[in-house]
Amino acid sequence: MSRSKPSVLVVLPTLGDRLEFLAQTLASVQAQRSTVDLTLVVVSPPRATQARELASSYGAVLVDDPKQGISAAINCGLRARTDERYYAWIGDDDLFLDGGLELLRDLLESDERAVVAYGGCDYIDSAGRTVWTSAVGKLARFLLPWGPDLIPNPSAMIRFDALEAIGGFDESLRFAMDLDAFLSLRKHGRFVATRVPVSAFRWHPESLTVSDRSGSSSESEAVKRRHLPRWVRPLSPLWDVPVRFASRRAANNVTATAKALAHKNPPEA
Repeated sequence: MSRSKPSVLVVLPTLGDRLEFLAQTLASVQAQRSTVDLTLVVVSPPRATQARELASSYGAVLVDDPKQGISAAINCGLRARTDERYYAWIGDDDLFLDGGLELLRDLLESDERAVVAYGGCDYIDSAGRTVWTSAVGKLARFLLPWGPDLIPNPSAMIRFDALEAIGGFDESLRFAMDLDAFLSLRKHGRFVATRVPVSAFRWHPESLTVSDRSGSSSESEAVKRRHLPRWVRPLSPLWDVPVRFASRRAANNVTATAKALAHKNPPEA
């Protein structure tokens, strides 16, 4: 494709241990190339030879994982930037939906003050069946400082210059690095949203945020607290506790739905 429209840097960190899912993820990225000029950067350990060979077959730029956590891996991917204007992230078991990156890019292009564009997200099980869809639209931006983070990372696109202005992602964080970045980016411009699902998040026990809900909640609460005015921080437990309860209940409901779906329609061998 010609570079008549701004290009997107897509960062995909992987340990290379889920090749079947990774192949699906790479195919979903490849499908975006028909409408979006993108550079795919795959961050992986050098030992993950099969994953790296698979990524190379899709034209990916390969970057060695620094082995300092997910945030450091993403930041390494960011440093592969050349002239890309926008950044997007995808997990190695998640998917971009058809036309998803194009829609997010066009949202950012339509508003020069916008620094983040985000859309809806389908939550899928290991077999790729939709369990639940998150599509809260503009409400997600309002909830960020005190409520749950309802902007799924694979459903967001960020203006690169704004992301560099906040220093990329905090490498001390394991779960809430995207929430921390979103809260910082509020000072740099507008958030624009669509309710249309643009990605699919794989909901299964091995997902970091699914398997360690307690750690994820604790880190998210600490991140939100540090972005509050000092005089408000002592009051944060007033909403942290009910938000934690509601988030845990929602996660349990999605898990229960996924299990019921798998029991009713087991995947083919």
